[in-house]
Amino acid sequence: MSTKYRHPAIRQFAEHQVRYAPVDVRIEQMDKAEQLLQEIVPEQRYYYADVCERITAFRPQMYPDLRIDGTDLLHDLPLLVEDLSASADLPVERAQEPVFTVSQLSERFNVSTKTVDRWRKRGLVSRRFRIGNRSRVGFLRSSVDRFVRDHEEEVLRGGRFVKLSEAEREEVISKARRLARHGANQSEVIHQLAPEFERSPETIRYTIQQFDHDHPESAVFPDRTTPLSNQSRQDIFQQFQAGLPADRLAEAFGRTSSSIYRIITSERAEQLLAESVDYIDSPEFRKPNADRIILGPAPEIDRKQARVKAPPGLPPYLASLYTVALLTREEEGYYFRKMNYLKMQAKKLQEKIDRSRPKASDLDRLEGLLAGITEVKNFLIRSNLRLVVSIAKRHMTPNASFFEMVSDGNMSLIRAIEKFDYSKGNKFSTYATWAIMKNYARSIPKEFKTLERFRTGTDEIFLSSPEDRSSLYGEERTNAEQHQVLMSIIGQLEDRERSIILQRYGLEQGTEPQTLEQVGQDFGVTKERIRQIETRALQKLRKIAAEEKLEIPGI
Repeated sequence: MSTKYRHPAIRQFAEHQVRYAPVDVRIEQMDKAEQLLQEIVPEQRYYYADVCERITAFRPQMYPDLRIDGTDLLHDLPLLVEDLSASADLPVERAQEPVFTVSQLSERFNVSTKTVDRWRKRGLVSRRFRIGNRSRVGFLRSSVDRFVRDHEEEVLRGGRFVKLSEAEREEVISKARRLARHGANQSEVIHQLAPEFERSPETIRYTIQQFDHDHPESAVFPDRTTPLSNQSRQDIFQQFQAGLPADRLAEAFGRTSSSIYRIITSERAEQLLAESVDYIDSPEFRKPNADRIILGPAPEIDRKQARVKAPPGLPPYLASLYTVALLTREEEGYYFRKMNYLKMQAKKLQEKIDRSRPKASDLDRLEGLLAGITEVKNFLIRSNLRLVVSIAKRHMTPNASFFEMVSDGNMSLIRAIEKFDYSKGNKFSTYATWAIMKNYARSIPKEFKTLERFRTGTDEIFLSSPEDRSSLYGEERTNAEQHQVLMSIIGQLEDRERSIILQRYGLEQGTEPQTLEQVGQDFGVTKERIRQIETRALQKLRKIAAEEKLEIPGI
């Protein structure tokens, strides 16, 4: 059923006839609707009841005073005919007269298939027939003859504009090539040659594109016949995400707008399908109404306990974690269930999507699912960060950096969230504590083992003695010297690389390090693209430091 009806009453009428009228009756109604179509005057208005009576020989009681504009009927009656024919599933052999396909009509009148589509919008009535095993659009000969009679000048003009002689084609290509050599892009060439040859822009465009396709070695616009590199495809996708229109990208990369959209869809699909969405399965996911139950609102918890006070001495960032309430067992179950259910849906959708012809609607849904997964996961991380802080404080050693301990613990927390099986009924904090402590048990002895290789006699004194204020001043001085050297070579990077490095590591005064995702949002690209640029920038920095023989203090 078409969704393009202008008037809802005609759409409702079509749905009723498709559902309840017998096939033979629908075939008769198609003919009557097409006959009525020839009598409609755009400037007049028609009673809905009269229209129904003309098509069905029955006058409805519904909407007795409803009147419909002639322009709406001219638009909707051809849709009614096509929907009735599609529902009848009529073999083309049962048609009472010859039937033309779109391509046959295109050849008969020397016009493009796009022109035939335009004729359908202008009143050429089409029907659907079963041709072989497929449902295809066809045109009765009587419908075609009627349209040609009523639009003779338009039909002749269409054939005249498409039918170029061989000499005209050669002249078009010759002049197009000369303009292209002087720097004109395809759009400029087309708009200059169309009035000169008294042809439509579409005809000139098709002539050039067909020549380039058939003669890639001497193409007018050779870039269009050369496959784009992976880097160019990625650049197109990133610039489109940053807000550059497709037509501007088409000019910049020497492609048509439609091919740009195909590249954007393809690159978007590659990125979304590359996302890892492993999940922990549960029988709950296959219960009736799973969507409503699992994706419904979170359980309401009465939080009357006093606010937990942050331990003294913590920097503001870590102290702010204690304002986030700890989750109850019921809340943990809800959020872990929701996250894994969304992952299951995303995984199944990834397996369903055809990489060669991805649908935008499927990609939109997959993107929404991945965003939902990230949102729930980030919430679980925030709700458990203070657990990491408390465990890190208990495992501090004299030579350890507290912030490095917290960062290491955060990675263990993220891995624990990915692996936790909520269905076993355990409290996540218990599981996460075990995972973080196990990681510290491995990493801290390894750190001591590494230090042992470089230890001198006086190192033991420093390791066993409390940290004094002079060592803090020394660290600050070293950090300042490191920052000065780094900033001197960061200035040699490209603007985008420099900005990403500064944001990722918080190198500008008064800023904090940002995640890949946060930087990606600022630049309008994915976190994976930010990671690629960051890796490339760091490689450049190492090369610059090596070539200039720079020494970075403390490293």
